[in-house]
Amino acid sequence: MTRQAFMARLMEGLRGLPPAAQADILADYNNHFNEGAAAGRSEADVAAGLGDPGRLARELRAEAGLRRWEEQRTASSGASAVFAVLGLGAIDVLFLLPILMGVASVIFGLAVAVLAIFFAGGVLFAAGPFAVDHVPGGAAAAILAGIGLMTGAASGGAVLSIVTIGLVNALVWYGRLHYRLLKPALEPQVSGGVQ
Repeated sequence: MTRQAFMARLMEGLRGLPPAAQADILADYNNHFNEGAAAGRSEADVAAGLGDPGRLARELRAEAGLRRWEEQRTASSGASAVFAVLGLGAIDVLFLLPILMGVASVIFGLAVAVLAIFFAGGVLFAAGPFAVDHVPGGAAAAILAGIGLMTGAASGGAVLSIVTIGLVNALVWYGRLHYRLLKPALEPQVSGGVQ
């Protein structure tokens, strides 16, 4: 594979990363070709030594997604980390995707339930004193029940957030472990001390 073909495939695989990150990665791999040429190696040898540019791009995207999650713990960076880890291997996607879809569905369902309970408590808190005839215990009971529902929902939402962050961290840990275990098997073997 020529330098131009390698760099074009790598650039295609890096699409979606920030432009500065893409430029740094491309410059780094361009330097590999420059150093190889200075050492008298052909472009095909350098490209073979670097490996498949599509696989490299997936690994680099996964690492960027994991770094983004560590820097800013937001929903979008969490989703980016999850999809980056899933992009590392098709077998993992087949194994992890059904599990993750089930877990994500349960978390989404619990989040909707927490929001519904919170708003129900707010309605009871606001409207309960005006519906004294329909609320057992009177206005004070309606206000206290509304406050209780809202605080319970807020507590449930906080616990759900902690669990979600823990699950994303576990997935990031799994992705890093997966990458560390596969990296030696994917690296080209150097023979005879020639690098």
